[in-house]
Amino acid sequence: MIAARRILAIAMNTWREAVRNKLLYTLLFFALLLIAVSVFVATLSYVERERILQDIGIAAIRLFGVAIAVFVGVGLIHREVDRRTVYTILSKPLSRTEFLIGKYVGLVFTVWMQMGVMIVAFAGVSLAMDAPLGAVHAAAFALTGVELALMVAVATLFSAFTTPMLASYFSVGVWVVGHLTRNLRDLGAASDSGAVAAITAAIHRVLPDLEAFNLSTEAAHGLAVTASDVLLPVAYGAGYAVILLVIATLIFERRDFR
Repeated sequence: MIAARRILAIAMNTWREAVRNKLLYTLLFFALLLIAVSVFVATLSYVERERILQDIGIAAIRLFGVAIAVFVGVGLIHREVDRRTVYTILSKPLSRTEFLIGKYVGLVFTVWMQMGVMIVAFAGVSLAMDAPLGAVHAAAFALTGVELALMVAVATLFSAFTTPMLASYFSVGVWVVGHLTRNLRDLGAASDSGAVAAITAAIHRVLPDLEAFNLSTEAAHGLAVTASDVLLPVAYGAGYAVILLVIATLIFERRDFR
């Protein structure tokens, strides 16, 4: 219980620090701008205007949500070390694990808050254009939230032992490859080389399968989804994030700040 209060205190401090970051508002502005521009783009088409509108809107939420998670998140730990405030914080009855988890929770809350603003804008634009909204959209945004929480864990892991620039590169690389692992696995399975098939299968198992959280097509076309389409990716994302955070805390516990 005491540990939970300490983690919550770090999380709230992280949130207050993150919302003062100008980069966060820059990314949020461009996300909202792209959602607004989707109205103009949709009007250029004579067919499937609602689908185009929602495709662009959902893509904007996912893309800029990840950008906020990565580019705002990777600097949080480094900033504490660079300003030497980490020494003051860790001199208190607070473990490094609690500090790192608190940072993670605070950033996830920040990312979800910004995502909520983008979803409100998306819903407003959709209603203004008479585009349908339903349970499938809620499911798509729920899985996007899980994907963003997972990407925060990825950024936290890399920021625990490297510089913000390298952590950004690594995190973006994981996000890009994470959306391609299924295609790589399928291409490897179709290859005549057993080694290629084994390597691509291993990549799919080790790196996160981020396409598991993508219900953009279903949402834009109003297709039905089952409970397993949502619950299984949620369990997968939560488990993967926990593993990453465990690795991050093990690294952070052994890091020399001098």
